[in-house]
Amino acid sequence: MKEKSKTVLITGGSGHIGSRLTTVLLKSGYRVIWLSRRDASVNNVTVYKWDLARKQINLQAIEQTRIIIHLAGANIGAKRWSSKRKQEIVNSRVKSAELLLQSVQKSGQRLEAFISASAVGYYGAQTRGEAFSEEDQPSDDFLATTCRLWEEAADRFSAVAERVIKIRCGVVLDRRQGALPKMALPVKLGIGSPLGSGKQFVPWIHIDDIVAIYGKAVEDPTMTGVYNAVAPHPIKNASLLRELARVLHRPFFMPPLPAFLLKRLLGEMSGLLLEGSPVSAEKILKAGYQFRFENLTEALKDLCAS
Repeated sequence: MKEKSKTVLITGGSGHIGSRLTTVLLKSGYRVIWLSRRDASVNNVTVYKWDLARKQINLQAIEQTRIIIHLAGANIGAKRWSSKRKQEIVNSRVKSAELLLQSVQKSGQRLEAFISASAVGYYGAQTRGEAFSEEDQPSDDFLATTCRLWEEAADRFSAVAERVIKIRCGVVLDRRQGALPKMALPVKLGIGSPLGSGKQFVPWIHIDDIVAIYGKAVEDPTMTGVYNAVAPHPIKNASLLRELARVLHRPFFMPPLPAFLLKRLLGEMSGLLLEGSPVSAEKILKAGYQFRFENLTEALKDLCAS
C-alpha cells in the first residue's frame, strides 16, 4: 500500500494534463501540491508560489515533496514563433527545471522520482514511414532542440532523485482542450479537410492514457529513463480527419488545405501540422502499460460523445 502522506508536487498543475492528473492522484491517496505564480489554494490542493524571472520558489513546497512532476511550459501552439516567443518556450521548460533543481539541492531533499514532460517533437518535423523509438537521436529543428534541452535539464536531477523519467508525449486528444476541438470545429461545419498532403502521421494519445502513464510513472519503481507516450496505432492526418467526420456524422469532401497557405499563415510553426512520423509505443507497452484507447475510432467516440 502506498504511503498516504506521500506528497507529489506538480508544476503546470492547472493545465489540461496537470488538472486531470491531480484528480487521479488525490483519489489514489496522494497529497498533491502545485507550484504557481499565484499562491491561492484550489480544489484540495495547496498552491505554493514560484517566480521564474526572480528565480524564487517557496522552499516549503520542496521540503515536503517526494516526487516532482514537471509539466510547466509555454503553449507551443498559442502564438507565432517569433524569436522572443521561442525563447519563452525554451525558458519556461528549461530554466524552470534548473530552478527546481537548485531548490531541491538547497533544501537537501532526496527525491523518490523526478518526472518530466517532453514531446515527440524530439524527433523533428519530418515525415517518414519508419517509426521512431526512444533510442533515436533528436533532430535539429526548433522543437526538437527544445525537447533535447528540456530532457537534458531533467537528466541533471539524477543527482538528487532515485529515478528520472521523461515522457515524450504525442498529440493529446481531449474533449475540451488541445488539438481535438480545433480539428473538430471545421469538421462540424462541414468544411473539414486534410492539411497539406494529408500523408503526415499524427502520433496521438487519449487524455486518459497520458494521465494514466504519468500515474504509472509515479507508482512503478521500475520505470526510469525515457518513454514515448503515444497510442500503438499511428494514423495519417487525412485518415484521422476523415474518421473524425464519420464519428461526428459530417461530410468530408473538401480538397486539402494547401501547405503553402499554412506556411504563410503560421511560418515555421506550420511544421507542427504539415509533418509527422509514426512513433513507437513498444517500450511503454513492455513496461506493462495497457492502453485504454488503442484504436482511434473508439477514442473519438469516447471524446465526441455528447
